[in-house]
Amino acid sequence: MKLRVLSLFAALAILTACETAPTTGDSGAGKGAQTTVKQATPGSKEDFIANVGDRVFFDYDKSDLRADAKGQLDKQAEWLKKYPNAKALVEGHCDERGTREYNFGLGERRAKSVVEYLKAKGIAAARVRMVSYGKERPAVLGSNEAAWAQNRRGVTVVE
Repeated sequence: MKLRVLSLFAALAILTACETAPTTGDSGAGKGAQTTVKQATPGSKEDFIANVGDRVFFDYDKSDLRADAKGQLDKQAEWLKKYPNAKALVEGHCDERGTREYNFGLGERRAKSVVEYLKAKGIAAARVRMVSYGKERPAVLGSNEAAWAQNRRGVTVVE
């Protein structure tokens, strides 16, 4: 009897796990294909990350903004203008090479480059703070150029 009851619960659990979530929108794949789309609330942290992008990258031992970083920061500035109540914390990060002290200074210079660019694009200084994490918070673990390139970054965190 116990085996029969357990079998029934197992079958029910399997059927429940197979249930599909309601779908919305056409994926463009044709033939009525449906996809589940979760929209971020406009003006939220999730909206900023998903629709704008929260990070820019730096070259090795540099704190000057690259052309691609400026393009990304232009998008961030436009979003911040659209949502004037949003504030931001800009984090400066480094790869693992160099001393802890040196990387804190480099991270600060990177964060400052981002903040100064956003201010030049019309974002009030009172809306943007900065912090350096140096090499203490890597985005990617590893001791190779691919990992280091992802860790040399400035991240804009919407508050």
